Amino acid sequence: MYYLTELLKIEILMMIGCGDRARTQCEVVRLFRETHPDSPPLNQGTISKIEAQYRDMGHVRKVPSKRHDVVDDDTKLNLLLALEENPITPARQLARDSNLIKITISCDYKTVVKILKYEKKRPYKMQAVQELLEDDPDRRISQEEDITTSNKLKTEVVKKVFQRI
Repeated sequence: MYYLTELLKIEILMMIGCGDRARTQCEVVRLFRETHPDSPPLNQGTISKIEAQYRDMGHVRKVPSKRHDVVDDDTKLNLLLALEENPITPARQLARDSNLIKITISCDYKTVVKILKYEKKRPYKMQAVQELLEDDPDRRISQEEDITTSNKLKTEVVKKVFQRI
């Protein structure tokens, strides 16, 4: 596919002219073929699009495509704030919470992951790397308190996990 450069588009606009000396699109196509015989032939639709772009925008530069946003800025902000409040929250939980709030458009898991990836944020994953022995009740209690405060788990779940205490 042949793309016109910005200089060729400006040349086409100069060929069109303005005011009383304006040429028709057929004349511009013929004149362009005569001046640039080595380039692929233009059609009237191309001339029409270049002229319409110049009338609308005032230039013939290539317009960058806009990124398609499925989710509005409020939802993105709510997700990022929820992640800031509790950085351990998994992405699936963030998606479920956004569906429950219903303030803005709800997002599914893939959308939440894309938003977090675009904003370069990642939820933390808590991993227990310290072995708890049966003769360390103080350490068990302190670790239980840390987990309950960070995850805000229900007391029944904590009791099931730490049933040896």
